[in-house]
Amino acid sequence: MPDYDGLEVVVDDAEVTDEQVDETIDNLRERFASLTTAERPIEEGDFATIDLVAKIDGEEIADASTSGFSYEVGSGSAVEGLDDALTGLSAGEEKTFTGTLSGGERAGEEAEITATVQSVKVKNLPELDEEFAQLASEFDTIEELREDVRGRLERQVRMQQLSEARDKALEALLEKVEIPLPDAVVDEEIGRRNQQLEQQLQMAGMSKEDYLADQEKSEEEFDTDVADAARLAVKGGFVLDQLAVQEELNVENEELSEYVVTQAMQMGVQPQQLAQYLTENNQLPAIVSEVLRSKALNLVVEHVSVKDESGNEIDVDAVQRELNGETGETVEADEADAESAESTDAAEATEATDAAEATEATDAAEAADDKAEAAEGGSEAAEASEDAAGEKKDA
Repeated sequence: MPDYDGLEVVVDDAEVTDEQVDETIDNLRERFASLTTAERPIEEGDFATIDLVAKIDGEEIADASTSGFSYEVGSGSAVEGLDDALTGLSAGEEKTFTGTLSGGERAGEEAEITATVQSVKVKNLPELDEEFAQLASEFDTIEELREDVRGRLERQVRMQQLSEARDKALEALLEKVEIPLPDAVVDEEIGRRNQQLEQQLQMAGMSKEDYLADQEKSEEEFDTDVADAARLAVKGGFVLDQLAVQEELNVENEELSEYVVTQAMQMGVQPQQLAQYLTENNQLPAIVSEVLRSKALNLVVEHVSVKDESGNEIDVDAVQRELNGETGETVEADEADAESAESTDAAEATEATDAAEATEATDAAEAADDKAEAAEGGSEAAEASEDAAGEKKDA
């Protein structure tokens, strides 16, 4: 492993503009907008309540037909051609057009689609005044609301800085390492990424051709990007695994519990349910590996010099404490509290994993060096290192 002391990375400035604040407040106004009926033909931006009937060769396609569908005209969020068909229609009128179905069993096929307008409604945004501030927030004035919005945006960009610092620290480390990558492991990672993209496109009702057109990429360029990302993910997993072994890192049960709680919150499930699922499906070794890689990357970031584009030094540890709501006077007390007490959810996750599985997880951590050298373990390294490598999902 190369020496990671002295690595330098540059991240974006943590700047929040007035325009970003205005945009966020405008989005908030959109959420509190009201709809009123309009006795006139449809215009772009209106909301139309419509019935849709799709037919292929005269046969109605049930999963492509609907009634009482509220649609924002001009959004382009439904079948292609619907916006043009609706524009100019009034309540009670209909129009038939040809469009390509984007979902269902007949996705990708052309159909004759009839849109019937039930009603036309206009969106009304609330005035930007004290009444709106009190309606949309816990604040009494617009000035207080804007100050809160700016603070939240600043917190977001600081978090983005930390994430970018981690990604670029790993990239800088990988540039100093040359290791052979097993073709089988890379091919498996490529296949996993392609399968993941197919699932995401299917859920979004989008074809791969439309996705490539949206990304302005050819099939060959896309395949090259996927292969490059897969190799980087596999390499990142191997390097972080080896670093964890070199630095004799391990995973405590409390860290496992914290990971389960965080993942459960993101998935919207109870921690004990996720812990039980991971245990029953023998996923604990993979989770241990992911937590180990995260700790290894944290170690790298601690030794990296981070600056923003304006040349300002960034104390990653201080920013992290700030985002966690800690101050210089309370850091030591907070650390002591963290060592002496676990959160309720973490305790539930720990209880859901019995002593046998906990022992299994610990054994898996101690065997991390063996797994880093095994090709079959490389597949798990590739999958679990995706977040550490900072690669965006393809869709």
